Amino acid sequence: MTDQVKRRLTTVLCADVHGYSRLMEADETGTLATLRRYRTAMAGLVERHDGRIVNTWGDAVIAEFASVVEAVQCAVEIQKEISSQESDPPHVERMRFRIGINLGDVMVDGSDIYGDGVNIAARLHELAEPGGVVISRSVYDQVHNKLSLGFDYLGQQQVKNVAPVTSYRVAMAGEAVGRPAARADATASSEDGASRIRERHEPATLTQVISDWLTDRAIATPLTIAGFLVVINAFTGLHRIWFHWPVAALLFIVILRTINRRRLGPEGKDKRGTGRE
Repeated sequence: MTDQVKRRLTTVLCADVHGYSRLMEADETGTLATLRRYRTAMAGLVERHDGRIVNTWGDAVIAEFASVVEAVQCAVEIQKEISSQESDPPHVERMRFRIGINLGDVMVDGSDIYGDGVNIAARLHELAEPGGVVISRSVYDQVHNKLSLGFDYLGQQQVKNVAPVTSYRVAMAGEAVGRPAARADATASSEDGASRIRERHEPATLTQVISDWLTDRAIATPLTIAGFLVVINAFTGLHRIWFHWPVAALLFIVILRTINRRRLGPEGKDKRGTGRE
C-alpha cells in the first residue's frame, strides 16, 4: 500500500535574479557574494513574516507562508531592502529580483512542496519587472482590501506549461496607486487620438462651411471676386452670360483650399499623422 500524498493550501513566493547569467559572466565572484548577501536579508524577512524558505537553487528562492497578507508584505519589503542597498563595487550593475506569489494547493514531500501551486508562482515571477512583484488572482482576492497597496490588473496571461493565469502587478513605493502612469498616458493618448479621428471624420454642416469660408482670407478673397463678376455680368446684360467660367475656376480654388484647410487644421499641422503620435 502506497503512502497517501499529503496536500495543503499555502501561499508560495518565488523569486529569481533578473539577468543572472549576464551578471555571472561579468563577475562570478562578485555576483555570488552579492547573491549570498541578498539571500541572507531575504531569509530574515521571510522569518519575520512567519514564512519559511523551501528551497534555493541557482539564483532562485522559493518560500511559503501560512498568511497571504504576510507573503505580499514580505515581497514588498524584500524589494525595498534590495533596492536600498548599494552595489559593491558601485559601478557594477545592480542585482534585481523578480517575485511572483500564488495561493494554491500543493503536494507536500517532507520539507519540499510541489504541484501547480508552486508552478504558477514560478511562472508569475517571469511576468514581473526587475524589482517588481506579480501576484495571482487568488492572492489579489485575499489582500486587495487588506493592504494599502496599489494593484495593476494585467489580465489573463498565458504562461508555459500552466493554464492561463489572471495576474496583478503590485505597485511599489513611489508609484501611483492603480494603473501605472505610462499605461494611463497611453490610454489618454489613445482617447485623444480617437477624439481627433472622430473630429476629422465628422461631416461639416453648410453653416460651418460658410463660416469657415468667410473667416479664411485665402477663401473669402476668390469668393468676393466671384461675386463681383456675377454683379458685373448682370449689369452688362444677362443676354450674354460669361461669368460662369471664371466663377467656376474660382469656386474650384475655394473647394481645394477648404479641403486642405480641414486636413491641416487651424494650426497648419497635418491631421493625418495625429493618430500615430
